[in-house]
Amino acid sequence: MAGATMFDRAQSLNQMNRQDLSKIVASDLEVDENDEEQIRQKEQRILELGEAYKKEGKAKELADLIKVTRPFLSFLSKAKAAKLVRSLVDLFLDLEAETGIEVQLCKECIEWAKQEKRTFLRQSLEARLIALYFDTGMYTEALALGSQLLRELKKLDDKNLLVEVQLLESKTYHALSNLPKARAALTSARTTANAIYCAPKVQATLDLQSGILHAADERDFKTAFSYFYEAFEGFDSVQNARALTALK
Repeated sequence: MAGATMFDRAQSLNQMNRQDLSKIVASDLEVDENDEEQIRQKEQRILELGEAYKKEGKAKELADLIKVTRPFLSFLSKAKAAKLVRSLVDLFLDLEAETGIEVQLCKECIEWAKQEKRTFLRQSLEARLIALYFDTGMYTEALALGSQLLRELKKLDDKNLLVEVQLLESKTYHALSNLPKARAALTSARTTANAIYCAPKVQATLDLQSGILHAADERDFKTAFSYFYEAFEGFDSVQNARALTALK
């Protein structure tokens, strides 16, 4: 199998146990720190392997990949390392495989980021953990971590992540039927979003939350519908499955 890429080798090892597969992947991550092209190729192959695992529904293998790639991250800039880890974690969580290790995996990645003093990565992962807390009904934990992270982000210039956390705070308060605080958090998110370029998916999520609050709190269904339609168009433009949810 000499000369095969990490992706090719992993694809041909479907019957191999996870521990052996992790060793194969880890050995393939040995690189020359001065060879930028080799590092770039390895980074791309890790993403390809992660996407393949997601496509095949291999949640545990994807979780292992996240762990065994950590030593390789030292060859990347902090920004690139953060993007790679966040992408892999997103692939894992988007599987919605309910393996029972989602929260623990997020926490482990956050602890690793703390030890490595990778602040941006840690904050990005904490935002993902807040979303996970929300999705699993752990609202107290979501608000506690969100409040702590918001204090940090307001002192920094990462407004994209700030919008994400403010929006999660609004959704959590709405789930707890605290509509005044849900509205206040959404207003903060929109104010922050107005100062930056928002990706279509983020803007659509803001519109969807606005529609929900107008319908639930103010019973202003006409305004709510206009927001829902804006959300539908936004999600549809990026071919997001939530487009139909917004229209319904």
